[in-house]
Amino acid sequence: MIGRLNHVAIAVPDLGAAAAQYRQMLGAEVGGPHDLPDHGVTVVFVDLPNTRIELMSPLGTDSPIAAFLDKSPAGGIHHICYEVDDILAARNRLLAEGARVLGDGQPRTGAHGHPVLFLHPKDFNGCLIELEQPK
Repeated sequence: MIGRLNHVAIAVPDLGAAAAQYRQMLGAEVGGPHDLPDHGVTVVFVDLPNTRIELMSPLGTDSPIAAFLDKSPAGGIHHICYEVDDILAARNRLLAEGARVLGDGQPRTGAHGHPVLFLHPKDFNGCLIELEQPK
């Protein structure tokens, strides 16, 4: 059901500093910041030959990333995103298997303009999983 790894998301307390670190210290190609108000985050993507890293920081005080950073002030891995061919079929299969889909269970538009869903970390060994259906 899952396809390729789309990205690994890392919550960071200072998006500019994290982007500069990837650019300067690691020599990575780093995009510009994008606000995603529906998700309460500002993101920057680091392009790698085989996937991407998503650096995330809170957009507003009620952002879920703000709560994550309250628990882990230095930041850390927030979620892993896998691609799926059909997000609704994937959701239905997962629900039938007993997995919990976060929110109302309906796909939302993600950072790349594609539909996404998040799966409860307690159902996947403590890892928050994002599913994305690329166009």
